[in-house]
Amino acid sequence: MEFLFGFGLLGGVIALALSLFWVWMLIDCLANQSEDKLVWFLVIFFLNLLGAFLYYWLARKKRLV
Repeated sequence: MEFLFGFGLLGGVIALALSLFWVWMLIDCLANQSEDKLVWFLVIFFLNLLGAFLYYWLARKKRLV
């Protein structure tokens, strides 16, 4: 039973980290001053974590380089 509690705690920490990443990408997208801000906001908002990773890999990396 203690194993299940530990796994649940680990799962909660991972879920919290992924949620914070999603919020971070959403805020970064809104702070970005590009013409496709609305499109990326909708992608991140409706695709959730997949949208956040797409934004991170495609739009944010390109903007930082």
